[in-house]
Formats: sequence, C-alpha cells, structure tokens
Amino acid sequence: MARRFLIETFGCQMNFHDSERIAGLLEQAGYEPTEDEGDADLIVINTCSVREHAVDKLYSRLGELRSLEKAAGRDPIVVVAGCVAQQEGASLQKRTPIVDIVVGTQAIKRLPMLVEQAASTGARQVDVNPYEDVSFPLGIARRSDPVKAYVTIIEGCNDYCAFCVVPTTRGHERMRPKADIIAEVREAARTGRREVQLLGQIVNHYQAPDDSACDFAALLESVHDVEGIERIRFASPHPRHVSDRLIAAVRDLPKVCKHLHLPVQSGSTRVLAAMRRRHTREEYLDLVGRIRAEVPGMMLSTDVIVGFPGETTEDFDQTVSLVQAVGYQSMFSFKYSERPNTLAAKRMPDLVPEHEKSRRLIELQAVQRGIQAGIHQAMVGQAFAVLADSQSRRRATEMSGRTSGNVVVNFPGETRWLGSVWPIRIQRAGPNSVWGEAEGR
Repeated sequence: MARRFLIETFGCQMNFHDSERIAGLLEQAGYEPTEDEGDADLIVINTCSVREHAVDKLYSRLGELRSLEKAAGRDPIVVVAGCVAQQEGASLQKRTPIVDIVVGTQAIKRLPMLVEQAASTGARQVDVNPYEDVSFPLGIARRSDPVKAYVTIIEGCNDYCAFCVVPTTRGHERMRPKADIIAEVREAARTGRREVQLLGQIVNHYQAPDDSACDFAALLESVHDVEGIERIRFASPHPRHVSDRLIAAVRDLPKVCKHLHLPVQSGSTRVLAAMRRRHTREEYLDLVGRIRAEVPGMMLSTDVIVGFPGETTEDFDQTVSLVQAVGYQSMFSFKYSERPNTLAAKRMPDLVPEHEKSRRLIELQAVQRGIQAGIHQAMVGQAFAVLADSQSRRRATEMSGRTSGNVVVNFPGETRWLGSVWPIRIQRAGPNSVWGEAEGR
C-alpha cells in the first residue's frame, strides 16, 4: 500500500509554491497525496514567520496533531518546513517532541532523503543549512491551480528592512538563471496554465546571472513572448527599484496585468527611515504619480504596518493621508510584531501599546474599506476582460475571476470556462468583489 502525505501551508505565495515543489518531490519518492490527516503517513507543515500570529498558529497546530495522534494511536512522520523551521532549527524539536524533521527554506530538495532517514532509523532529522543552488528540476512542482502558475525568480533578500525576518529565514539574494525561468514558464503554458506570477522577495531587483543584458523589465518581455500565457503578474516589487523601463514594460506589454503591488509600510518619512525602507513619503507619492500618468487605469495595492516602534499619532495620521491620496484597490495591513533577529527587535523598544496598535489598525482598515467600495462602485456599468480562474465559493452556477487590475469578479458561467478570458459587464459592487454577466455569450 502506497504511503500518503498531507501538506499544510501557512504564509505567502512563495510558501505555496514551495509546497507545490515539496508535493512533486514526495510523489517522485513514491508517496501519494491525501487530504485526510487520519490517513497520512507523512504530515508536512510549511510555515511562515513574517508575523507572530503565523508562528503561534504553527505551535497550535502541532498541539492539535499531538492530541489527535494520541487519540487515534497513530504515529505519522511530522515535518516542519519553511521559515519557522529555518528560524528555529533543532529548538523546534525540543519545544515540540512530535516534530520528526525540521527542513529549512534552502534545503527542501533534500526532504525525501530526510524522510527516508527518519523512517529507517527513527532518528530525528534537521537540515537548515544554507545552500547556494536555486535550481529545481523542471516539471517537478505539482501545481494546485489549474489556471495560474507561480514561478520563483529570486530567492532571499539583501535589504534588511528593520522589521523583516526574510533575510534570516530565506538567506541572501540569489537569482535564478533566465533560461531556467523561461523553461518553467513554457512548461506551465504547455500544461494549460494561462497566467504566470513571478515571485521574489524584491522581484523587480532581478538581474539574470546568465544574461547581463536581462533586467526585470527584459525578463517580462521574454515571458511575454511565451505562447499560451495570457496574463503576467509579479510580487512583490520594492518602490525604489521601480524603474522607468519597468513602468514602460507594464504599459506596453499587453499580457502584463495593470496592477502593481507596491508596499509602502508607512506614510511617514521619519518612520520609513527607521524601517530602513530607503524611500521617503514624497518619493513614493511621486512614483505613484509617474505610474498613473504612464499607465492609465493602473490599480495599486500595498502593505502597511501600524504601531512600528516610535510611531506617533502624527506619523500614523500621515499613513492614513497617504492611503487616501493613493486610493489603493486593496491593502494588507498589520499591527507591528517583534520578530527575532531583526534590527527593530535588537535596537528599538516596542513602546506603542497593543490597544493603540489595534485602534490605529481599525481606523486604517475602515478608511481602506471606503476607498475599495468606491473603486468597486465606479466599475458598475463598465465591461472588463476577466480571466475565469475558479468556481465561485458560494454558487455552483457561478465562476470567479480577476480583471487585469486584480479586482475579483463573480459571474454566471460553467466550469468549461476555466482558463478563458471573458468580457464581463459589472452590474453590482460588493465590499470585496463585484458581480457581472458575460457579454455576447
């Protein structure tokens, strides 16, 4: 009887893509996937450590698994992978004895070997070593989305923003060869994927190690030439690396979506300096103005941290005013939480009270909801090209997709429409999505 594995993923798009790679490696090693934890011989939890809540979620889940295993009398191999694994190493096993294997972000290719060693010897395994090699066997990823494909182009980060744990958990910046990236995009298109999302901690800092003339804008041009790909997205760029060439590529390449996730983190220049973001409020707003002048209709989204050490009420008010000035289509906003081994944790006391962080977050999110509702309402009556990417969660007779600007659209349709672009006229707006009907069908 085949051994079965279950993967649970916390965190960002890069983590989800890593889980697709892990699934492919385990299938190649003879395992079969299952969605039933009671049926799994191997349980992999792929973790995120960007925020404290994500780490707490891991330990809560490990406690649940321990209780379930005792009740069922089972003993599957439990693996913790990803950023918390890289951050905590063997101490994870000391704190939670249920963990058999700890595998870091740079060692996931070694997971099948670690599993076999744990199974054959009963000994716990740990590999959080830094590996320079960013290659991955072509076609190994078991992509979970039938329409969209994630393609990592950069691993790691060199920026060391004061709040961010990524340089510690993902390592220093390493670029994948252009040839490998284009081969993976072609493979995604060959297997029916119509949208590709390029991933990197600072995705627009890309410089091909095998082609000195290929910066990120040139890479977009090469991906654009791949037959079968209809849409190209990328995450996450850094404001200070958004060049005129990149803006022109977004403007001139029809397949590149007219949506840019542009993390600002704070609207206060003083706080931005403390965060080591290397741009000012004024430079950011100037960039937004240039983008919108060059690419009419461009939708922007962002990340914001409230309550960073030393953030005053006046600093927070500047964040609110920036959000109002830009008019983001969507926003990910969070309370600051101290992360281990970051510059903020080492040098900046977290003096903003928790209740004040909560108050600021509630206020900011209320402002964003109003902006988002206005954007959605303005879409009513207009027609947009929508790539159907999933069945609606609420109704079996409805499909869901996104505009080029990344707005979620629900509309009557059939599953055979998956992967096709449809002209949808918007008829009503909701807080998180809009609803319309296909024209001429």
